[in-house]
Amino acid sequence: MRWPGRTTGNSSDGTATPDAGRPWPLRHRLWSLLALLALAIVVLILVWDWNWFRGPIERQVQARTGREFHIRGDLDVDLGWTPRISAESVSFGNAAWSRQPVMADARRAELDIALRPLLHGQVLLPQITLDQPRLLLETNPRGGEGNWVFGKPGQTDMQFRRVSIGQGQLRFLDRRKRTDIRIGVSSYALPDNAQAAPVAVVGGGQWRGSAFRLRGNAASPLLLRDRDAPYQIDVRASAGATHAHARGTLLDPLRLTGFNLRMALSGRDMADLYPLLGLAIPTTPPYSLDGRFSREGNTWHYRGFTGRIGDSDMHGDASVETGRARPYLRADLRSQRLDFDDLAGFVGGTPQAGRGETANPEQAAKAASREVSARLIPDKPYELEKLRAMDADVRLRATHINAPRLPLDDMDAHLLLEGGLLRLQPLNFGVADGEIRSTIRMDARTSTITTRADIDAAGLNLAKLMPEVKLAQNAIGKIGGKVNITGAGNSVARMLGSSDGSVLLGMGRGKISNLLMEMAGIDLAEMIKFKLSGDRLIPVRCGFADFAVDDGVMTARSFAFDTTDTILLGSGTINLGKETLDLTIRPRPKDRSLLAFRTPLKVDGRFRQPRVHPDLVKVGLRGAIALTLATITPPAALLATLETGPGEDSGCGGRYAK
Repeated sequence: MRWPGRTTGNSSDGTATPDAGRPWPLRHRLWSLLALLALAIVVLILVWDWNWFRGPIERQVQARTGREFHIRGDLDVDLGWTPRISAESVSFGNAAWSRQPVMADARRAELDIALRPLLHGQVLLPQITLDQPRLLLETNPRGGEGNWVFGKPGQTDMQFRRVSIGQGQLRFLDRRKRTDIRIGVSSYALPDNAQAAPVAVVGGGQWRGSAFRLRGNAASPLLLRDRDAPYQIDVRASAGATHAHARGTLLDPLRLTGFNLRMALSGRDMADLYPLLGLAIPTTPPYSLDGRFSREGNTWHYRGFTGRIGDSDMHGDASVETGRARPYLRADLRSQRLDFDDLAGFVGGTPQAGRGETANPEQAAKAASREVSARLIPDKPYELEKLRAMDADVRLRATHINAPRLPLDDMDAHLLLEGGLLRLQPLNFGVADGEIRSTIRMDARTSTITTRADIDAAGLNLAKLMPEVKLAQNAIGKIGGKVNITGAGNSVARMLGSSDGSVLLGMGRGKISNLLMEMAGIDLAEMIKFKLSGDRLIPVRCGFADFAVDDGVMTARSFAFDTTDTILLGSGTINLGKETLDLTIRPRPKDRSLLAFRTPLKVDGRFRQPRVHPDLVKVGLRGAIALTLATITPPAALLATLETGPGEDSGCGGRYAK
């Protein structure tokens, strides 16, 4: 029987087959299925759009990080054994506490993914290319971690090979510390087989409220994620006249937990470091230092640094501990040759700016103003805020001191500062082959600084104390003394101007120029004799000065310098507040002499320009008497200048005469 409309075929024996009349697709089902599949693939390829996956990808990233992620441009994939995924207009959300909604974005991002490592659960990205990326790193102003901490640690092993950045921008923001850094970043061009291309950086902004600029280069940003791998940098930064050059490695730089850098610091004044680092260092001349910079926990170290501060060489170790109520500065400093005026800032003074001296323009102007000022003692007030801003333990030792007007040999100073209480304990100087040992205590915990100074001097060489007095170069003798004073005021001038206490100086036996003593007594006959026959040394029995200090005025209670030829007796006052002298020295000869104008010597004037001169009124009176007698009988004129000394048995008291 034949079915209507059905075509049958014939077998080899001429009989008809059942499928002979069926259509080709039904007779070749497998081939038809393959053809349909091929056609579907062709159609899919023709209409395929990778943007279909933008939504799922965005949701996956948000689920893993807790941050919004958007691909607002096209998403594309170049297939191959290492597919390349590219996305345009990509953005990644910021932490909820931030004022800025976006932490990172890029005009275009490309990344290659190796397929074979995926079979082993490893994500390998051989290449990442970012075009005009922008990254914001900021700390939570309410405390806590930065915005770079998000999500939960995953189990996937992810590795990067290369990152290339074009016209990138990095911003670091810390509002609590008034820090806002903006840096441009671009990768260097390297050969295709090179990995981890370094980047060039240039930028600036605000650091602790101070403007600064920065430039240099750093290792590939790939290495930032590996806290155990050193991150290489070579960066120069400037804030005003302060310059820094850091080169070396950082460990976990986003958290600033480890450094191994060589750091060069230079500037016009170390006081400029206060707004930058919070270190309250007194004003200094221009400086240049280079040392090893590192960090251990909350302590920042500057080890083995060498360089110069003004005209002084300086080397040693320093550290700053943070995380306390106040930064704690510890330093051990040494100088082979210290220029003494470089320490002027510690007492509110200004370094010298004359020929051969190192000073910045501002200090040179102040030095010029100081030279024409009538005052000698520094009157610049200490800044109480700085004295209370940090704690310190600083030791400074100088082997040699350059101080042309002072016979200083060496120095050993130990400064302790805690909560506004400053102690120099000790402050010791080698002076004129002897020693001055001091303890200074300044209490700046109240609005007015209270200062106490206890000073002991011993073994000072008389000749070296008067280096500019030619007739004293051969003098023999040792001087000692004691100073105990207390004052209140916020500058050295005010402290001394209000001080109370005592000042004692004394000398035992020695020798001094006879001509010098005759000049002190204005003995013309003896002066002429020694000029013609030569000077000689005469014994010194003793010398002493005892001053009471009351409200800044030193009053001589006893004052004597006793030799076998003459006793010099002194009286008067020294006003530390007004910086004036009013002393009278009366010679009492122990011999007989013609042409002797034995009148008092006056020491007066200001500290900056003291005057030593005879009492002209009494000298004039003697001269008038002599002239009157000369009109009667010339030989009798000598009688007015003839004096008989009080005798060689004149006593010399005082504790230092013993």
